[in-house]
Amino acid sequence: MTQSSAVTAQNDSNLIPATDLVTVSRAVADLRRGEIILVQGHHDGETHNVAVIAAEPLSQHGLERLCDIARNDVAPAIVIPRVRAKSLGRSSKDDPFVAFVCAPQTGIDANRLGEIANPLLDLDVLPDGDWRTVSMAENAAIRLAKLARLLPAVVTVPVQADQLENLARSQNLLVLQSESINGYENASAASLRQVSEARVPLEDAENVTVIAFRPEDGGQEHLAIVIDEPAKDKPALIRLHSECFTGDLIGSLRCDCGPQLRGAISEIAKSGQGGIVLYLRQEGRGIGLVNKLRAYALQDRGFDTLDANEELGFDADERVYRPAAEMLRQMGFETVRLLTNNPQKLTGLENWGVKVSERVPHKFPSNGHNEFYLQTKKDRAGHLF
Repeated sequence: MTQSSAVTAQNDSNLIPATDLVTVSRAVADLRRGEIILVQGHHDGETHNVAVIAAEPLSQHGLERLCDIARNDVAPAIVIPRVRAKSLGRSSKDDPFVAFVCAPQTGIDANRLGEIANPLLDLDVLPDGDWRTVSMAENAAIRLAKLARLLPAVVTVPVQADQLENLARSQNLLVLQSESINGYENASAASLRQVSEARVPLEDAENVTVIAFRPEDGGQEHLAIVIDEPAKDKPALIRLHSECFTGDLIGSLRCDCGPQLRGAISEIAKSGQGGIVLYLRQEGRGIGLVNKLRAYALQDRGFDTLDANEELGFDADERVYRPAAEMLRQMGFETVRLLTNNPQKLTGLENWGVKVSERVPHKFPSNGHNEFYLQTKKDRAGHLF
């Protein structure tokens, strides 16, 4: 990244107005509760409006409310990942998500739609209906479901443009633009601000300060674990560590996260020059704890760690690294030495203006339970062991 583009990356916190950040955050909470959201998508000069409910928390009452919004001759569509559609008999090579529109006479209920969306269930027969491509608004709705850490599947009905405002007012529904949803993560990261810090002596590093950063919309805090006093006039030793409840807290042997976290703290402390562990709230490579447990269930059926994420409808790795770059920038660190085996982390930081002067290897032996996991990271994700 050039110096001018780095400056642009550091100062574009207004990509989305603060009010839109809050609206997207509210929509995430509504979606998790099974509420209806209205989404506008714009493409090639056309606007498409849909009313959306997430498939995972869908109730029969919610489905009936959604159907009341639609015209009598329009049945709801369920938008699901291509891989799930393939298991249900739909072959599609290009579109990551496709929509299944139930025939009106099927009388499909919320439970049946939930079964269609759930990749952990094997279905023998689909109800009558047709497949179609998804609109820009529906793609944005899927992005919102991912932000909510739900299964990436939604149930939608079209909404006429002249009905949108009245519908939003009469039923107290949020209206979101697709651009606001798709740009949320970057804009939220750009809005991070330091909200608290305290001295927290650790088992392997006694001189530690933990600094909490929170985005303007009040979302999850990311943490900077600052060990000793790293100099700002030379590359500081840094570790980007994505939250892992199972590995970090309860000692899971399915991954190497716990040893990586504690090993990074110990190595930085022993270096004598200090450094920082950035603890990023991106559980399960960005899919959330519940979906990570679902991915584990798929791994027990024979999927590797990347295919399991994709089977659920996520990318192999959904993490973003702008929060880390923003935290480093605010703390005054422009050049770092990065403790990692993952080359994507180097690219992720440098894309947002942080120079990586050196990659410092950070590997640990397998434990008898995670050999396949580590081999997959090496063979398919390009990790450098």
